[in-house]
Amino acid sequence: MNTFKRLAGFTLLELMIVVAIVGILASIAYPSYTEYVKRAKRADAKAALLNAQLAQEKYRANHTDYGTLAEAGISGTSADGYYTIAVASADATTYTMTATPTGSQTGDSCGTFAVNQAGKLTTGSYANADCWGK
Repeated sequence: MNTFKRLAGFTLLELMIVVAIVGILASIAYPSYTEYVKRAKRADAKAALLNAQLAQEKYRANHTDYGTLAEAGISGTSADGYYTIAVASADATTYTMTATPTGSQTGDSCGTFAVNQAGKLTTGSYANADCWGK
């Protein structure tokens, strides 16, 4: 009595097809994932600029003008380190602060965020209103 047992398993062709499908899905998903991560890191810039605005207003309440980063006690980098904070200009009535992406955030499509004493800047080479909303 000679019974033939069929071996269970996958053929090489089946495994190659699965690998190809996974590769195609990964090539579609990876750019979306990296954009999602960059968008999530933008919150670091927004939070850093908000804290810097509060520090500037606190400094101005005790002095006659807005201050530099050091004078106002503002850190030069955001909390998570994805942005560099700078005071582009400051005088008695106005200031402009920027958050420039650094490190892995450098290639972000929104680029540099900026605020002034009145709120958001959405003109020029700074991040537009859509970037502030995302």
